[in-house]
Amino acid sequence: MWNSALELFESYMGTGLITAFFLVSVVYLFFVEQDKVKRVLFLYMPIVLLLLYFNPLVCRVIYSVIGDEIYYRILWLIPVTIILAYGIVCFYQRSHGKYRRMFLIFSAVMVMVSGSLIYRNVNFKKADNLYHIPQTVVEICDAIEVEGREVMAVFPVEMLQYVRQYSAYICMPYGREVTIDRWGFYTDLQQVMEEEILIVEEMAPLAKEESCHYIIINSKKQIVGDMQQYDYELFDSIDGYDIYIDTSIYRGL
Repeated sequence: MWNSALELFESYMGTGLITAFFLVSVVYLFFVEQDKVKRVLFLYMPIVLLLLYFNPLVCRVIYSVIGDEIYYRILWLIPVTIILAYGIVCFYQRSHGKYRRMFLIFSAVMVMVSGSLIYRNVNFKKADNLYHIPQTVVEICDAIEVEGREVMAVFPVEMLQYVRQYSAYICMPYGREVTIDRWGFYTDLQQVMEEEILIVEEMAPLAKEESCHYIIINSKKQIVGDMQQYDYELFDSIDGYDIYIDTSIYRGL
């Protein structure tokens, strides 16, 4: 477990330059910073967090509770960039002459070359709207939302994390938790919805059990069976997704 924590820390460090600058800033502030509050925030707190992170006993306990997937988030509690920036400013204020500007330029350049351009990341995608979620999700939610009340809708797994960000009036029988294997939150409806071939006699009754007003299905998936037999009719099609509505409870919307 401790080796895994060390590997996570190495991944967190990236190229290692920012972490090195951070550690240098901590050492520098240890000798020059006199303000008690700032010493707690910029020195004692990050040091304690690092000691806890690398403590084998703490590592074992946390791993047994939440696993290794999010253990690295302990490192998020350390204000690395704030400490680094404060250390640079403190050194700049205490320096004099031409070396002052040289140090400032050097620091800026080193910070820039210590990472990579985020827009080159393969996971980066230009935002479709102000909500920073896929426009398809926005349009589907707008189409099924009913003013003044909540509706229940089952979505494809790729949309789960976005629906909850966009609307509080659209409820789902399951959410993003089903995408995390270690949590073990599986439902029969979710498993049926993820099949490449959707069997209506399996999917529709489960959706009714969850009181789903709507079922959103990727248009590329094959549907075997008659949705109308279970009172579900095609309500709309938006950007490659078909929306089915339960007509038996339509009057209640």
